[in-house]
Amino acid sequence: MKRSLKNIALIVSLGTFASKIGGLVRQLLIAGAFGIGAAYDAYNYAYILPGFFLVLLGGINGPFHNAIVSILSRKSKSESTYIISSIASITSIFLIIISIILVTFANNIITLVGPGLTKEIHDLAVIQLKIMSPIAFISGLIGLGFGLLNANNKFFIPSISPVISSISVITFVGIFWITKQQDIGSENFIFQGGMILAISTVIGAFLQVIIQVPSLVKNGFNRIRILFDFRHKGVQEVLRILGPATFSAGMLQINVFTDLFFASNLLGAAAGLSYANFLIQAPLGLISNALLIPLLPTFSRLSDNNDERRLIKRISQGLIFSSSSMIALGTVFVALSDPIVEVIYQRGAFNKDAVHLVSGLLIAYGLGMPVYLARDLLVRVFYSIKDGDTPFKISLISIILNIIFDWILIGGPSPWGNQIPINFGAKGLVLATVFVNLVSCILLIVKLKVKLKKLPLLQWSIDNLKLLISGLFAGYLSWLLQRLLVFENNFISQLFGLTLCILVSLTIFIIIGTALGVKEINELIKILKTKTYSGLK
Repeated sequence: MKRSLKNIALIVSLGTFASKIGGLVRQLLIAGAFGIGAAYDAYNYAYILPGFFLVLLGGINGPFHNAIVSILSRKSKSESTYIISSIASITSIFLIIISIILVTFANNIITLVGPGLTKEIHDLAVIQLKIMSPIAFISGLIGLGFGLLNANNKFFIPSISPVISSISVITFVGIFWITKQQDIGSENFIFQGGMILAISTVIGAFLQVIIQVPSLVKNGFNRIRILFDFRHKGVQEVLRILGPATFSAGMLQINVFTDLFFASNLLGAAAGLSYANFLIQAPLGLISNALLIPLLPTFSRLSDNNDERRLIKRISQGLIFSSSSMIALGTVFVALSDPIVEVIYQRGAFNKDAVHLVSGLLIAYGLGMPVYLARDLLVRVFYSIKDGDTPFKISLISIILNIIFDWILIGGPSPWGNQIPINFGAKGLVLATVFVNLVSCILLIVKLKVKLKKLPLLQWSIDNLKLLISGLFAGYLSWLLQRLLVFENNFISQLFGLTLCILVSLTIFIIIGTALGVKEINELIKILKTKTYSGLK
């Protein structure tokens, strides 16, 4: 019996919420145990390729998952079993070879992605990569299983999958921290901690496969066998979708590789980037889902109906909603970066130096939040009007620009020393991404103006200026308030003070923005409360 969309949405939402909580607890434990030290710094380099495969092949809504669901949802169970047997056999051989390559050339790979790493971090990252190399193979099994389950209207296991992985890391790191806390910072602690991080990550990935088995068996998918049939129409359909989708998704990871490549010369930068990025992605993901997911089918429907007037109206609403939410949130991160990082992370090995590094990165990320979400929205607009070439070409330009500005903003490192007097350190890597996203937005808007000539660019500019003014006032007053407040030096008092400052910032932003005539702010609040666009006229 098929579930209603409402029930499916509830299951997925609960799974997403649980994943966010699990991820937060995981990061808190890692921060407390390892701070921005060598164990977690090395882990970030060792995890680049295993994580790439886990996201690309094993991730929910990744290209592998989507290709399987889109084809199998239209097939019978017997044909689905046949198709999945062939796809599993083909991909497993390929991914086993990839895993062997990761083990064999681990030293060369770490040298390539982190040329500036110290010998201690390099050697530890090599060992961690060898331990995590099976994830490439495991990720294929995860993606296949989740695709099968989703195609057969089974959503619970895939939705809670990330929690299982987090629980593995939480358990191992938690026990290690409790039993070895007297050795924090020692060479032995760093080495053993690095091993624990790698081992718990592999176990977490393996557990994601294990939890699928009962449901797969129950639904009759226990007869998958070794089979190579490249000529079957269903197999060809999956492979035809999988190739371009994997290539496009893989391009998004190139900027991550680029940032870590340049970060290898900056001690603790990789760990700091990971901590700061997590703080940004948690609220960004929730807001992005509330705003962008409902808009995509709306754009597509209006485009198919050639209703250009209403399409432009929806695009305008989406961009102002995006700017409103991201400027409000970015203001909070910029103005209150220190107390946010202190309240969330500062304990155990996460000391004042770590707070200083991560809070600086958080400011840089906060500055870039408006263009980050706006770019995602504009890309969806192009997809809805059946133009995938423009975003693809601009992505290629963005990759080149990201490499150039990463190099410039960290001083232009070379074998002969830095070639440029400007050096923002790890913050430069984030600022480079902000600038590239800004350029991408401008290029996308220019191209969109060619297709939709009646775009109200002047009105967009005026509304965004009003929102920036609101953000400046809100940020300054909340920053001033947190400087004036005096609380006891304990978690509860600090959390209360931080919450008060955040509420003040958001309230002032709403009041000033509304007073300046940005009517979309009130509609945005309704959307974020209900997570639906049913109230829009």
